[in-house]
Amino acid sequence: MRRILILLSCFAGFLLTTQQVYAKYIPEEGDIIFHTSNSNLSAAIQAVTHSPYSHMGIVLFKEGQPYVFEAVNPVKYTPLDKWIKRGNKGKYVVKRLNTPLTTLDKKQLNDAAQTYIGKPYDIRFEWSDQKIYCSELVWKMYHDALDIKLATLDNFGSYDVSHPIVAKKVKEIYGNHFPVNEKVIAPVAIYDSPLLMTVATD
Repeated sequence: MRRILILLSCFAGFLLTTQQVYAKYIPEEGDIIFHTSNSNLSAAIQAVTHSPYSHMGIVLFKEGQPYVFEAVNPVKYTPLDKWIKRGNKGKYVVKRLNTPLTTLDKKQLNDAAQTYIGKPYDIRFEWSDQKIYCSELVWKMYHDALDIKLATLDNFGSYDVSHPIVAKKVKEIYGNHFPVNEKVIAPVAIYDSPLLMTVATD
């Protein structure tokens, strides 16, 4: 009996710790979550977009638990608490569509996720479905499932890539052939979308 009580106590402590990671936030499917990534691309993304938010994903539920569906390598579901902890200092911002999603909307987002699960990360940020990057994934899921364009697409030529950190990454990835006409969607474009409201920050 004592061993059972100890195990139950440990499990309860684990649940409490997990909940404390996002104690100020009640997740809903379709929420869009942002943080500052610690990846080797993060500094360049922050510099070129003038935003601290270099990574993002969409909240979906599996077996009643919240996950972040995200484009890393490969596209996958990450438990919400682990996703938050992985970001710089555990800080995050959550946005939500101004118009509440219906049950059907949420189902369609979950269905759309199956199109992208397992796809490799696109380090070249190309607008194709063969590989995919974080903000492209969220934009396309909302567009595919709900015919919603979260933000206007830009092209590479609209960005100033002269910052030394950015210029170095551009050279590493593209050499002398930077595709200025390639369509692109940055995390900050979705972050600033008038279609979204902020529901949680930490």
